[in-house]
Formats: sequence, C-alpha cells, structure tokens
Amino acid sequence: MPVQFGDPYVLFTQGKYYMYGTGAGADKGFMAYSSPDLVSWKPEGQVYFHDNKNGWSDPNAKWGGAYWAPEVYEVKGKYFLFYSAQWKQNPTREEENFRIGVAVADKPTGPFIDLANKPIFDPGYPIIDANVFFDSNGKAYLYYSRCCYKHPVQSEVAQQARQNGWFTEIEESWVYGIELKPDFSGVLGQPVLLLRPPVSRRDRQADWESRSVTARDVNRRWTEGSVTFKKDNLYYLMYSANYFGGQYYAIGYATSNSPLGPYKKADNNPVLQKNTARGGSVTGTGHNSIAYSPDGKEMFCVYHARTNKTGNERVVFVDRMQVGKGKITIQGPTTTPQPLPSGAARAVQTN
Repeated sequence: MPVQFGDPYVLFTQGKYYMYGTGAGADKGFMAYSSPDLVSWKPEGQVYFHDNKNGWSDPNAKWGGAYWAPEVYEVKGKYFLFYSAQWKQNPTREEENFRIGVAVADKPTGPFIDLANKPIFDPGYPIIDANVFFDSNGKAYLYYSRCCYKHPVQSEVAQQARQNGWFTEIEESWVYGIELKPDFSGVLGQPVLLLRPPVSRRDRQADWESRSVTARDVNRRWTEGSVTFKKDNLYYLMYSANYFGGQYYAIGYATSNSPLGPYKKADNNPVLQKNTARGGSVTGTGHNSIAYSPDGKEMFCVYHARTNKTGNERVVFVDRMQVGKGKITIQGPTTTPQPLPSGAARAVQTN
C-alpha cells in the first residue's frame, strides 16, 4: 500500500526507519510511519499536534494552518522535529505567513512538544521546508526556502513572460542557509543566499527550472525542498524546482566546498523528473530526503510523486541513488518492485 505523504522524510534509529511527511490524514499536525526495511510501512498515528502547550501556529489560517514538510533528527537521545506552519502573529494579515518551528520528544513517535511558543527565528518573510545538516565539526546548519509570496524578481524569463502576455511578473523562492544555535533555540549570524532560479535564459538550468512558467501553469519559479549531505569532503545541496502541484516538479543539486556555499549547480540537472515522455506514468517528482540501507552501503532518494493511478494524491517513492566524484544519479522514478535494501532482513513468507 503506498504511503500518501508529500515531502517525505526518513529517520533511521534503533534499527528501524521512521517516515514523516505532509498530509496522510494528519489533523493540523504530522503523522508517522515505521518500517524495518524501507518497503513495508506501518502507521504510527499522529505524532505532533498544533495545540501542544507551546504551539505557536494558527490552525485557522489558510491551507489548514499549512503544517508542512516535517523532518526529525536524533540528537543526544532526543528527537527534534523541524517543520513549517502559519504563524499566528500576523498583524498585516499576510496570506502566506509561514515560519519554521522545532519540537522535541523522547521517542521518534512523539508526542512532540514545541521547544518555544514561537518560531526558531523571523527573517521578515515567509519561509518553509526546513532541513538541518550536522557537520563533522559539530556545527548545525538550517536550510530553508524563502517563499515566492510577494517576491517578484526581474529575470529574462520574467521579461519573456511579460512580452508574451503570459504573466505580468514572476515571483521566486530562494534557498538560504544559516547556522543554528547548538540547542536549536535560535540562529547565529545572518541567512546566506545559496540557490535561486537563473536570471539569464542562456543559463543551462533556466529551461528545466522555468517550466511551470513557460508551460504557463503559474507565475512562479521555485527553489525549495532542499536537503544537504556531505560525501568525500564535498557538500551536496539537493533541491526541487517548479510547481509542486504540477507535472514539472523535478529535482536538481548543487555542490560546494563549504556548508554555506558558494554552491554550483550540476551539469546533469535535473537528476529526477517525470517519465511520461518515456512511456511511464509518473509526474511531479520532488521534495526529497536521503536514506541509507541498514548496513549503510546503499543510498536512497525518498520523494513524492504522482502517477496516473493516484491522480492528484502524492505518494512516496524510494529509489536508489549513487554519489561519487561530485555527481549524483538517481535510478528512478520506478514503479516496479525493487530489491530490498542491502542488510535488510528478508521477510519470512507464510502461506
């Protein structure tokens, strides 16, 4: 049975996988699933509720309070859930008033209680899609996406859209990074802009990152759903571009020698996109996280997508990925059964 999550995130702890995401029937909060092998998933119920004693969000705001993109990290025996939601402090009544919060629990299945009765920080604009990277020197970094909302940007693609009468302006979302305080009570320094859509149409990334605009779906270009990891002293920052509700949602990546950049986008982007042009049934591949096999030898891209069968419902896909010499490749999207992750116990068949 496919898991109907958007924005899936997988945590491996105590020999088991836990998956968190947007939706799946959660009531103004987040659900979790568990699995021994990344294949068969068991519902664990709702693990975060907005009305915990320190809740800071507004469940009555648009999109049901916009409880989106949860990620859970194990630190010193505790579990920290980072997520985005509508902030109830909203004097100018912004439609998109998202901020990022963090909640803590003693178990991966919660209940998670917010660390404070406010978001981690307020950059002065709406932000979503928290991802935390722990570097080998002990520092932790928060990556997030500044929303497109009220953020029109001049570019050659925006000019093209105006000239052709598609849209009067193009709003953009950009990925930023900032160092976190060790106790997650706030941030250190100022946010650093890491990724944004290309300004020039000659940029090799411009074509795939602008498809929601050039297909005239929507007047926005996104850079969101980032996830950062390090391999062989190189930092990889994966991200999603285009409209999450459309067929062109796709995944790219960039690399850097430092966690806060500068990042260079990869020549082989996008590394995951719809396969309908090749006769497949999968579209809207995006907002991924990274997981490893139980023995640590294999790497997986966990993401959501839609199929002809699921319609508008987002479901979770798990596909193998390879990383080496600065290059990422993903063996997907696949809709056929795959071998179990290496090191996973073989299921005992019963008649």
